[in-house]
Amino acid sequence: MTAAIVVPSIHYLAILPVLIFFGASLALLLLSALVKDKVTLNWATAITVAASIATLVAAYFQWRCVANAGPSTTVAHAVVLDGFAVVGTVVIAASVLLSALVGHDWAKRERIAGADFHILALASSAGALLMVQANDLIVIFLGLEILSIGLYVLVGFDRHRDTSAEASLKYFLLGGFASAIFIYGAALVYGATGSTNLTSIAYFLASNEVLRPGLLYAGGALLLIGFAFKVAAVPFHLWSPDVYEGAPTPVTGIMASIVKVGAFAALLRVLISALGTQLDTWRPILFVLVALTCLVGASVALLQRNVKRLLAYSSINQAGFMLLGVWSGSPRGVASTLFYLMTYAPVVIATFAVVTLEGGTGDELHSIDHYKGLARRQPWLGGALALLLLSQLGAPLTVGFYAKYTVLAATIDSGGGALALIAILSAAIAAVFYLRWILTLYDDDDTESTRVHVPLFTGKVIVVGVIVAVLFGLWPGPLVTWTQHATLLFLP
Repeated sequence: MTAAIVVPSIHYLAILPVLIFFGASLALLLLSALVKDKVTLNWATAITVAASIATLVAAYFQWRCVANAGPSTTVAHAVVLDGFAVVGTVVIAASVLLSALVGHDWAKRERIAGADFHILALASSAGALLMVQANDLIVIFLGLEILSIGLYVLVGFDRHRDTSAEASLKYFLLGGFASAIFIYGAALVYGATGSTNLTSIAYFLASNEVLRPGLLYAGGALLLIGFAFKVAAVPFHLWSPDVYEGAPTPVTGIMASIVKVGAFAALLRVLISALGTQLDTWRPILFVLVALTCLVGASVALLQRNVKRLLAYSSINQAGFMLLGVWSGSPRGVASTLFYLMTYAPVVIATFAVVTLEGGTGDELHSIDHYKGLARRQPWLGGALALLLLSQLGAPLTVGFYAKYTVLAATIDSGGGALALIAILSAAIAAVFYLRWILTLYDDDDTESTRVHVPLFTGKVIVVGVIVAVLFGLWPGPLVTWTQHATLLFLP
């Protein structure tokens, strides 16, 4: 007599965003394979945009469900539906929409036909969505792999550039090592606690004393290394500049936004929800990680002349600030990191949209000297880039200023005054390369440079990034309130 297979109950609203992205990716893949004529770029972009909008609508109903019935788990407690997951879903869906529009114009310029770019972007983003709402280490690992595999291909998407293939290989090899380290850490945590479920781990550690904690500490350290690689935290950042430089610029925008949202969301769930009782154990390690990430990211960026490498180190510095909220280990810290991610994603995508335009056909013109006089040749484009850079710098009256303020305030509130000072010092160093780039924009015009054509979709993305940078810099209240209602919850 065979035993019956027990199928867990599934709340389909909770997993609807993942299903939408996977479904759209699968639909494009099947259409490309089965239809005689290739799926056109216009259709691929339209389906990707429609999937993003459908996901935003699903997130609205998810938020209403959480507000009325409270947070819940589904699929045998492996997936969670709470405010934190909903906010992460909104940020990822909006980032996919913006990235798809930039990618559309880039593909037209580079004469890339078909739906390959959008298929891979949707599949990778589905992995990020899975990480946002994962309540189990195995589900986080699955999301991480789904996110990464598509990105390995996207980084090497430009077959006409050797640097793209080289960047893809580097990312694949180092990403494989990071994934192996992560799953080994999950195995050690399972050995120490008897579960991979984040809620079960939290309850086990809260109600039991671990007599031999070495296994737990080793597992937690390996998990942290895996996450540190994905967010490009020092000293696990060495892949970032080469991959940012070699990848097609729209793909770099995806890596700087969607990947960070998924990785930081999962990191917050693991360290705050599951290992929150071990705060005093992992904080010193994270202190060193944050300090190095902030200082190295800002300092090495001073030496860069290639703007994509410069933005890679800028992204590393930004990751250090996001880690401040994680270090605080408090609801205020979680809300501040969530606010930072929410506002940084559209700004950095818009920045890479400008870099995509200036890169020209072949995506090769990325010297900072190429931007000399851009604001004189095309005032609105140069002014938009200047505003976006000022927001990443953290200049007053931009959303970047308030984002940095929130994580610093949460850190000081948790007793991290010294760490906050290090972060402020790194911001002062970073101001040098941001302002140098801005001054280059307003330098005397270079007669050899020409005006770039701004396609409709890319122009709209840049406008959206500027609006986010300015509007929520002057009026951050709605987003702050939203993130404060979306901090992590311990679920039964």
